Amino acid sequence: MSGLSDKLDLDEAAKTASPNTDFARMLSKGLESVQASQDKASDLAVQVANGTLQDPAQYTMAANEASLGLQMTLAIRNKAVEAFQEIMRMQA
Repeated sequence: MSGLSDKLDLDEAAKTASPNTDFARMLSKGLESVQASQDKASDLAVQVANGTLQDPAQYTMAANEASLGLQMTLAIRNKAVEAFQEIMRMQA
């Protein structure tokens, strides 16, 4: 019963969400995803060090995924900073 009311609250919140909150939610979700891939790679690194991981390729794939996620996050941040600086120059 509470699950149904929670779903109704989420649906109502989605209807009233502004584009800014949607963007913030999307950005937050993306950052959480990058953090999760970093955590997964870190956990697998510990398992490789302990010798408990059967397939070291899993660690390699997770580390590459985490690295790519971090690089993409930094690229997006740099573009956002560049856009902000360009807007500030336009106002001067």
